[in-house]
Amino acid sequence: MIKTLSIIILLSTIVGCNNKKKAIGAKQIQKPNIIYILADDLGYGDLSLTGQEKFSTPNIDKLSKDGMFFTQHYSGSTVCAPSRSSLMTGQHTGHTFIRGNREVKPEGQYPINSSIVTVAQLLKSGGYVTGAFGKWGLGYPGSEGDPNNQGFDEFYGFNCQRMGHSYYPYHLWHNQTREILEENQGQDIGIYAPDIIHKEALSFLEKNKDTTFFMYYPSTIPHAELMAPEKYMEKFRGKLLPEKKYKGMDNNYEELTERIYQKDGGYSFQDEPHTAFAAMVYLLDKQVGEIRKKVEELGIADNTIIIFTSDNGPHQEGGADPDYFNSNAGLKGYKRDLYEGGIRVPMMAYWPEKIKPNSTSDHISAFWDFLPTVCEIAQLKTPENIDGISLLPELLGETQQKHDYLYWEFHVQGGKQAVRLGDWKGIRLNMDNNAEAPIELYNLASDVGEQNNIATEHPEIVEKMVNIMEREHTYSKEFSYGYEKN
Repeated sequence: MIKTLSIIILLSTIVGCNNKKKAIGAKQIQKPNIIYILADDLGYGDLSLTGQEKFSTPNIDKLSKDGMFFTQHYSGSTVCAPSRSSLMTGQHTGHTFIRGNREVKPEGQYPINSSIVTVAQLLKSGGYVTGAFGKWGLGYPGSEGDPNNQGFDEFYGFNCQRMGHSYYPYHLWHNQTREILEENQGQDIGIYAPDIIHKEALSFLEKNKDTTFFMYYPSTIPHAELMAPEKYMEKFRGKLLPEKKYKGMDNNYEELTERIYQKDGGYSFQDEPHTAFAAMVYLLDKQVGEIRKKVEELGIADNTIIIFTSDNGPHQEGGADPDYFNSNAGLKGYKRDLYEGGIRVPMMAYWPEKIKPNSTSDHISAFWDFLPTVCEIAQLKTPENIDGISLLPELLGETQQKHDYLYWEFHVQGGKQAVRLGDWKGIRLNMDNNAEAPIELYNLASDVGEQNNIATEHPEIVEKMVNIMEREHTYSKEFSYGYEKN
């Protein structure tokens, strides 16, 4: 009897161990922790590893050097909310529920539908503890789109994108509790929101070091307004001249003895916008380094994958000067454009002993690939109604399935559509007013700057673009297109 019981216990132990570690491709991996860091309006050229010369980003550079950098990765959209909707749902903007920055007053954005399955919900169903720290933008507090109702066990930060314009806000949200920041009441600027959000994120890592977790870190940096604490400003002051003062929302800026800080969604004044921008990216880089250091200190680095990217191209608001910094790395367009400068973003993944260090991928990928990637990593069934393809084979150095094409649409400035088809890039402007508006065609292999429209020379490629645009654009009265600027 004792011998039989011992055998049963032994077999149970073996089966239990085998269930914790399953084969994916040719490699055996254990379910890892997942950290996804999303910068806000960081351009493709805003990192020193992609050519930035005005300042350096050593921690982000090291993350890339120790992992894999994707040279042809694309955001979900060219503005905040639809880009995040694409990330969370695995669907491009012809299918995903949120397609614009539609506001809900007094605070928040139009909510993502409760019937939609998000990355966080999937991972939570697979035993992951889930946390989000930073800016949400997919549903006002308490709505069906609230992060706590979309699969996140813990949320800390800005629910509302508009409120996220202020770096010294009156309050932040911790789950369903509005935390009043007394130090920021009135015109006081005592607490810099990215600092305390970052502390909460590090605390989440500490609390969950013995579990399997997913931490989504949608930073507000370097979105306008341009504002950073003095200890970071002083590192760059006088080095990025000439400065051009930004007057903010104050019409009588030059006459004011005490300038007004905007804390309701507007952009505040900034006398040193170049200095502030560099200081903000410096802080973002510092925080990325601290996240990596924390997982190393906690002894969980070997079983944690860290991904870093940006939600869209560089902005031009609040005194920002992307041309001065070459923030789009010579690519055409900015935030709100579907040219490369508006949607091509830096992306890197770090996973010790799994991803080959200092490797580069030219695989064409997009935000909607994240959901199927983490489903395969976490050994979960991937939903059927998505547009993404798992990037796990590429990360592990195995044979990677490729997209037939990538598709975007954006319903602002007359409406825009874009398709990436191999090396070809097609763009249609004013599509809301003219469904048959002409398509611009570029060959990115020889013209990554999209300077030479060769549509008349390749009518057969243009026809393929037309067919894709017609097929991938789906409409429902429930979809949130929106026109607010965030």
